[in-house]
Amino acid sequence: MEVILLERIEKLGQMGDVVNVRSGYARNYLLPQRKAVTATGDNKIFFEGQRAQLEARNLELKSEAEKLGKKIEGLLVTMVRQAGDAGQLYGSVNARDIAGGVTEAGFSIERRQVTLERPIKTVGLHSVALSLHPEVQVTVTANVARSADEAEIQERTGEAVIRTDEDETGEQDLLAQALAEDNETEDDQKTGAGDEGEGEDQGGEQSDSAAEAEADAQEEDPAAGQSQENVDAEGDKES
Repeated sequence: MEVILLERIEKLGQMGDVVNVRSGYARNYLLPQRKAVTATGDNKIFFEGQRAQLEARNLELKSEAEKLGKKIEGLLVTMVRQAGDAGQLYGSVNARDIAGGVTEAGFSIERRQVTLERPIKTVGLHSVALSLHPEVQVTVTANVARSADEAEIQERTGEAVIRTDEDETGEQDLLAQALAEDNETEDDQKTGAGDEGEGEDQGGEQSDSAAEAEADAQEEDPAAGQSQENVDAEGDKES
């Protein structure tokens, strides 16, 4: 099917070009989006009569798009999604999501302006092209992460946050080390308490031994015990 392009179409032609395209492409995309009209005689005459106005309008729209592009270029759009430790998303991020993220950032973008070959299915930083005008394209970055904290890390390092088996092993080692240190502390406390108890037992045993020795001495020499009692009595009288 022959159509007259009303704007520049990438890999197809410029405004005013008469091109031959598949009927389905024309009916499902070019004609409904008013990007082209069928190349009939009447339409050709109408286009030529409106060419100057159409070109002027196109330049105006292009200028506006270029101004907007300077503000959007390099924009970082953060999207928090559920994902496994290996970074694989449980769902995906599509063109509609990107358009919504850019719009939330303060720039009105439609889904059809997002050029995304396939949905994003992994965490990380992904470059996405936006078509602000047939002749103006900019690139934004989709920062897809499991959390806001991981998104901040990815923004700072430029790399996706992915947990590996080594990371899990390291965490397990740290946990085991912490548990071992706790057990050592408990053992030290128990050992200290045991030493104090042994000291008290030894002191008691020494006192008992001294008392027994004194009693044995008195039994062997009663006179000595009596003499000592007399000495003590005399000392009391003198005082």
